[in-house]
Amino acid sequence: MQPQAILLAEPRGFCAGVDRAIDIVERALTKFGRPIYVRHEIVHNTFVVNDLKAKGAIFIEDLDDVPPGATLVFSAHGVSKAVQLEAAARGFQIFDATCPLVTKVHVEVAKLAREGYEFIMIGHKGHPEVEGTMGQLEHGIHLVEDVADVARVQPLQSEKLALVTQTTLSVDDAAEISAAVRQRFPLVRAPKQQDICYATQNRQDAVKMLSREVDVVIVVGSPTSSNSNRLAELARKLGVDSYMVDDPAELQAAWLEGKARVGVTAGASAPEVIVQDVITRVKAMGAVSVRKMDGIVESVKFPLPKGLRL
Repeated sequence: MQPQAILLAEPRGFCAGVDRAIDIVERALTKFGRPIYVRHEIVHNTFVVNDLKAKGAIFIEDLDDVPPGATLVFSAHGVSKAVQLEAAARGFQIFDATCPLVTKVHVEVAKLAREGYEFIMIGHKGHPEVEGTMGQLEHGIHLVEDVADVARVQPLQSEKLALVTQTTLSVDDAAEISAAVRQRFPLVRAPKQQDICYATQNRQDAVKMLSREVDVVIVVGSPTSSNSNRLAELARKLGVDSYMVDDPAELQAAWLEGKARVGVTAGASAPEVIVQDVITRVKAMGAVSVRKMDGIVESVKFPLPKGLRL
């Protein structure tokens, strides 16, 4: 049996933080000319990064690779205090594309640290957002990746202990780990509002709805994208085969054999143009209808840094 229908998750694709980050790089290129240096991939998406490279962005990991007097953009994931201070000391013209929802976590960490708090952070080791948040302090933030880590973590004290999370986690996994933290440390201070961002929550809720109605889920997103990976994992947990594609050419006909209804979604850093190309390929394999599911219409917008506003 060939695929017959395509169902599109709603919402999907770019979030406000990603829109803002890409806009910052493009406006900097327009205003100051090429090259513009960007520390780390501006967002975790191959198409976006390659498009900006073609326009004149140079992506670096080490500030030693940025020449004196250059314009530097920090990625949407945020950076540590050490990177901020080094970049400022080197005299670069800096534009910070850190997602405002990540910045909110950084501000909360700094505020509570001044009040004597230590922190437990739920997140994925090595992810740039986690490195940026943990790097807001020289010590006192303890990373846990799963419930087993919660049993092993050893803060110096538990009277003043606060919980923070990476913004792109699985909502359900984060809730489970948070519960384990609260059970072990009953006095732990939870965030005023959950750290997991609105877009991550909305896209995961949409996949839960999508998975009830389809036979397979295709997630558009790059392998490095945390939130895209979580979408594919979530569909699988709900009993639906799920595959991630960074490029439409990666879509395999074998994945769709015997699958009448194909669900398509995209991570928060994945552009809609790739989604449309995936739809075209699925149609070429036999699908005749495309239906957008009902879902939340997002209207969040974040302001640009001073110096780049029109």
